[in-house]
Amino acid sequence: MWINPEEVLLAGALWVSERANPFFVLQRRRGHGRGGGLSGLLVGTLDVVLDSSARVAPYRILLQTADSQIYWSIACGSSRKEITEHWDWLESNLLQTISIFDNDEDITTFVKGKISGIIAEENKLKQTEEEEDSGKFREAELKMRKLFGMPEEEKLVNYYSCSYWKGRVPRQGWLYLSVNHLCFYSFLLGKEVTLVVQWTELEKNATLLFPESIRVSTRHTEHFFSMFLNVNDTFKLMEQLANIAMRQLLDNEGFAADRSLPKPCKTLKNVSALKRDFDARAKNERYRAMFRLTQDERLDGHTDCTLWTPFAKMHIVGQLFISNNYICFNSREEDLCQLIIPLREVSIVEKADSSSVLPCPVSISTKNKMNFLFANLKDRDFLVQRISDFLQRTPDSSWSDASPLSLIGHSASSSLPSSSAVSESAQKGHHYHPGLPTASQGLLQLYQKDAPEDLGPKAMKEKMKEESWNIHFSEFGRGVCMYRTSRTRELVLNGIPERLRGELWLLFSGAQNEMSTHPGYYGDLVDQAMGLYSLATEEIERDLHRSMPEHRAFQNEMGIAALRRVLTAYAHRNPGIGYCQAMNIVTSVLLLYCTEEEAFWLLVALCERMLPDYYNTRVVGALVDQAVFEELTRGFIPALYDHMQELGVISTISLSWFLTLFLSVMPFDSAVLLVDCFFYEGIKVIFQVALAVLSDNMDALLSCSDEGEAMTILGRYLDNVVNKQTVAPPIPHLHALLTSGDELPPEIDIFDLIKSSYEKFGSLRSDIIEQMRFKQRLKVIHSLEDTAKRSVVRAMMTESAFSIEELEELYCLFKAKHIMSCYWGSSSSAAERHDPSLPYLEQYRIDLVQFAQLFDALASWLCGGHTVTLAARLFRLLDHNKDGLINFKEFITGLSGMYHGDMTEKLKLLYKLHLPPALCPEEAESALEATHFFTEDLPQESFFLSDLDLLGQHQEVTPGDEVKDGDAEEKKEEKVKDYRYYLRMWAKEKEPKRETIKDLPRMNQEQFIELCKTLYNMFSEEPLEQELYHAIATVASLLLHIGEVGKKFSNSNNSKKTDTASATVEPEKEEWLGEGASGESQVCQALADAQLETQQASDEETKDDTSVSSYSMVSSGSLQCEDIADDTVLIGCSEQRRGSVLDVDWSITFEQVLASLLTEPALVDYFEKKRDIHTKMAACKAQRAVERQISSSSDHELAQNSV
Repeated sequence: MWINPEEVLLAGALWVSERANPFFVLQRRRGHGRGGGLSGLLVGTLDVVLDSSARVAPYRILLQTADSQIYWSIACGSSRKEITEHWDWLESNLLQTISIFDNDEDITTFVKGKISGIIAEENKLKQTEEEEDSGKFREAELKMRKLFGMPEEEKLVNYYSCSYWKGRVPRQGWLYLSVNHLCFYSFLLGKEVTLVVQWTELEKNATLLFPESIRVSTRHTEHFFSMFLNVNDTFKLMEQLANIAMRQLLDNEGFAADRSLPKPCKTLKNVSALKRDFDARAKNERYRAMFRLTQDERLDGHTDCTLWTPFAKMHIVGQLFISNNYICFNSREEDLCQLIIPLREVSIVEKADSSSVLPCPVSISTKNKMNFLFANLKDRDFLVQRISDFLQRTPDSSWSDASPLSLIGHSASSSLPSSSAVSESAQKGHHYHPGLPTASQGLLQLYQKDAPEDLGPKAMKEKMKEESWNIHFSEFGRGVCMYRTSRTRELVLNGIPERLRGELWLLFSGAQNEMSTHPGYYGDLVDQAMGLYSLATEEIERDLHRSMPEHRAFQNEMGIAALRRVLTAYAHRNPGIGYCQAMNIVTSVLLLYCTEEEAFWLLVALCERMLPDYYNTRVVGALVDQAVFEELTRGFIPALYDHMQELGVISTISLSWFLTLFLSVMPFDSAVLLVDCFFYEGIKVIFQVALAVLSDNMDALLSCSDEGEAMTILGRYLDNVVNKQTVAPPIPHLHALLTSGDELPPEIDIFDLIKSSYEKFGSLRSDIIEQMRFKQRLKVIHSLEDTAKRSVVRAMMTESAFSIEELEELYCLFKAKHIMSCYWGSSSSAAERHDPSLPYLEQYRIDLVQFAQLFDALASWLCGGHTVTLAARLFRLLDHNKDGLINFKEFITGLSGMYHGDMTEKLKLLYKLHLPPALCPEEAESALEATHFFTEDLPQESFFLSDLDLLGQHQEVTPGDEVKDGDAEEKKEEKVKDYRYYLRMWAKEKEPKRETIKDLPRMNQEQFIELCKTLYNMFSEEPLEQELYHAIATVASLLLHIGEVGKKFSNSNNSKKTDTASATVEPEKEEWLGEGASGESQVCQALADAQLETQQASDEETKDDTSVSSYSMVSSGSLQCEDIADDTVLIGCSEQRRGSVLDVDWSITFEQVLASLLTEPALVDYFEKKRDIHTKMAACKAQRAVERQISSSSDHELAQNSV
């Protein structure tokens, strides 16, 4: 590539000149290409260790003038071909022009200006992110692609100098972290070390070791890296990339760079746009988690400041965060103060008077008359300007039509309704409108409004709680702008009053913000979703009456209908989750305290932010937290952990605890207090309480001898966790009724349990839990993938002859191709290729490009240049639903036929590959005639009909036989028994159909020519090549005569059947050899042409003389055609064949092909020979390494050829 001219003082140091003229010199780096000796080894080592750009560009062009000792580097190249193009351009465009200059300075100035102009033009065409990346970073990306054979779609994120420990010897080199791979390269005194690890191969996350080294663990080995300049930065980036890779496996979504990042003021040295993207992602995730904000919120910046707190009469030190919709504050001291100010609530932002006591203050006023005073702001003017910019983009009313949270799974045109549109839809809607009782109040209020006022001690305690919260609201504010302090946390732990529960759940979870910014969203969603049928709605209907059946609110249609609407609306909003068991239990509790719309937004907050991945088809999030809980148990209660692991109890109990937040295992009045704490503190409360439950029962659990006993102990303990302060009438707990024994265990106060959990396990922090979640997520996803693999292998064991080990290897190779297609793009999206709702056998799918690569690497029938064509035909044959993708089951079906079928099965497969649909019209010159031929004979066409078409044909015949007489009573009786008939037909359809050789359609002349082409190409690499060529030529000639005689026999009897002709093949063999000379000549020419194509391709690629000699033998010796005398005649005849009209009446059957092939022992031995797939699979796994060797050696070959 052209580079900005740079001065070079020593042109000969470490370089060898290869071409020169009076003005330019083309040089090659020592140690690159041919030989190099010791100096080449030293130069190569220096280049790697010192990160010299010469490893990227081993060739360069220098500008020189006669009188100057200074050279200018103007171009570099990674291959001889690239640098030669630049050299030729200079000689043809500049050499003649600069030769007329008198002054050397003018020459230098002119050339430098010309090169700079070319670079400027090239930069205009480059993409934005490439412009942002520094030149040195682009060099490193080029180096990575060249060294590791990566395509352009693989983006480098960052690279680091480090040492890789191979054995006891450290290898100094460079670590490249790309979006999908971790790569390392080292070249030390002639020894090259190359390492490529996919992020999805990591078994657990990278681990920091002392002193400042990183361990990367895969399933099969561990890799150690050390000597980092900034080990923490490297480690965090590794974790982030591995996490993104896991998300891709889980969600099946490809990585997409963030296009909306603000551009830097200046290009950062050695930092790519992608690295900035990842840094911004990490900051955004921390920011959103800290303040419970929506997924579309992006942090614009943060700064240190102080906040005046009127309740404490002091300034609190902390950080101010600004994003596109919020201003947030968090104190430096944990739990001291937190503040969230939505910009939609802000009325005034102004700079207050600065003083020595209050430097650089900014005052923010909200619509509900609250004022916030921030001080000690470093860049106050810029901050106020940014807030003003965001305020201008925030409409005074709610952002109804510019919402980033559009309906998932719907067309982009379905924007959220405005307030007027909402009222219209509400009037028209049949499923949800403001008149519903559950649209304005929670179910508990509906059932308690007519109850007499309770003046007992519990009721007075409840009123005192309400009064405490009212005092808190007067001091700290009410609503989203409330100051959240340690006092708020104390009130939550003491229990939220029932009247305030719904309001505070919305506030602490962040659901209040989403609901305020999406007015009418829920009502519109219900109107769209209700009445639609799907798998999710079927599961919802099944579980509706299992949702808290003991509570009277769900013993009538009002509560059931509200629950149905909320669950159906969410399943419609998020089809990726749809509906999962346990969602009904959690949602029913939300509906007790909230309106329908509030319950919906709380469910959104739970499923999409607070309990990520909990409620999907594989409950991955719950499994991850179960593994985290096991790790926490090992850390806090090691003695109990060992015993529980022996019993296998932890994995059994914890899933239900986490999925339903203890609501399904604890009395309702007690569990709802844990939900209070959960919405304020997050998942750490659930972990703390779970650990406290195990700790309280440690002695009893240690004495258990089996899993059932341990489950009983824990179940009875949780059944007796009571809330003695509740004012609601007691709700019977079904689990307690079923498991209660003779002796009642002591009651446990829920407040004591919560207090105990904070005292013993309060050191747990949310950020530590997130780190543990990441590590366990890798294990859980790998475990799920292993389960899927085992299920696939078990299912395929009965349908293929491959062994378990072979199927596992093939599954890994197939899945690797699928993942690569997700990494590096293809014609279809990743979501189209992977559908988790399908059976494991059909989940992963590949397209024709990936299939052709696997076919080339694994198939036993390799036909040289014809292999791609054969792969495409097999792909079309296996692609039953014609969607351009095949699954693993279809892939194995095709491969098993080639490796484990007997001779008849192999020939059947080969025969089908030369008939429609495998043979497409573009490949067959007589496609129209072939199609016409097959549509004339209905029994033969039935082979191509779908199962439904076959069913329809049977339905026309079979019922007709029953009601042939047209009797009315019989017709009536048939209608009564009609469902049984359809059941029988459905069962018959599901039965695997045994295909016989008589079911195969006939083959016409053009298809027969294509079959012969394939056979000629198939034998080119066999040891008995000439013998096989002779055999196939004899068989082709014999089949040609069979077709001719069959045609004449058919015409004379006016019949389409050729069974008689096939039965008399052997007795009349010699007689046929003299008949049908015209058709024979035509097919012979076609076969000769096919063989000529093979010879030409072989001659170009391998210059092998064997194919020429075998070609001559086949052409002139075996086909016994008098009009074909030698090779020259055949070449001429091949041109005539293209314009000739083939005989559309000529055809043969599969039985005739099989019988003819059986007459040649060489062909029988070839097709009956057992092929070993193990060597093919090993070669396929090593293919990436081979590709890298080829790419690195290509320059050497070019150098030899060009000099």
